[in-house]
Amino acid sequence: MSRAVYEIFDRIKQLPEEERLLLDDLLADKEESEWQRLAEAERRRAREEGIDQEAIDRAVHAVRHGE
Repeated sequence: MSRAVYEIFDRIKQLPEEERLLLDDLLADKEESEWQRLAEAERRRAREEGIDQEAIDRAVHAVRHGE
């Protein structure tokens, strides 16, 4: 890791617990938003390629049953 990352980490460790918890919440919210954005993009791509739940179910069945 770069020196800057270690410095940021040290500063975070010095925060009061309440502020660390707030930071954790903010980071979790950002991660959730990014996950949602990526998931929507992948759902859109799947629809464009004609992949729907039925196609997924058929593929899973084929793998499970060696077809």
